[in-house]
Parts: sequence; structure tokens; C-alpha cells
Amino acid sequence: MGYGYLIRNASEFEEYKNGISVTQADSLFRKVLVMYENAVKKFVKVNLTQSQFDALTILCYNIGIGNDSRGFGGSTVVKIINGESTGNLDSAWKAWNKSQGSVSSGLMKRRETELKIYYKADYTRL
Repeated sequence: MGYGYLIRNASEFEEYKNGISVTQADSLFRKVLVMYENAVKKFVKVNLTQSQFDALTILCYNIGIGNDSRGFGGSTVVKIINGESTGNLDSAWKAWNKSQGSVSSGLMKRRETELKIYYKADYTRL
């Protein structure tokens, strides 16, 4: 709901079951976005440009913070950026293209858009 926020428990469901306004969605997004920004700051050990930070924050928001291979913190993307792995960044980034075990064309487009932000500071959608 809102901007992709996942309701995590029954009390949140009760709070939001009748929907939310744009103002509430904006407020909720700003509140949770800080968690993802802080995760990028925690896990990425190299200096980033603003667009690189933005792209990584978007990726983290979409795949989750986790510090194992199922989330941003343990991802090959982070390892490559930190110089802890010699893989291909584009391939590692684009590997996050599955929903419920199947490749999603929507997620493939999303990853391409994030990479445009990362490399070119181009914030336009594909």
C-alpha cells in the first residue's frame, strides 16, 4: 500500500485497512525510507555519488535490508561495490528479477532503471 509498503502485522492492518490518503502515504514513505538509507550507509563501505546512493537505496527498499544473501546487506551487489567480490555489477544487480520464483519483466525494467540512476544519474523511467 502507499508506495510499496508491506503491512507487517495485525495492528498495522487494522490501522490501514480502509486505505490511506496521499499525505499519509508520503509520511509513511519518509518514515520508512530512513531505514533503507541507513542500511546503505551501514553496508556500503566506499564513497558514493548521490545518484549511486539513490540507486542503492531504491534497490535496498525493493529487495529488503537483510544481511544474508536474501537481502541487500549480504548481496553480491554490495560485495562487488565494496571490492569484496570480482563479479559483474550489472549481472549481480539484474539477478534480483524474480517474484515468487519467476522472472518478472516489471522487475527487469526496474533493475534497468536503477542502473541508469547508478551510472548516469538518469532518473527517467524506461
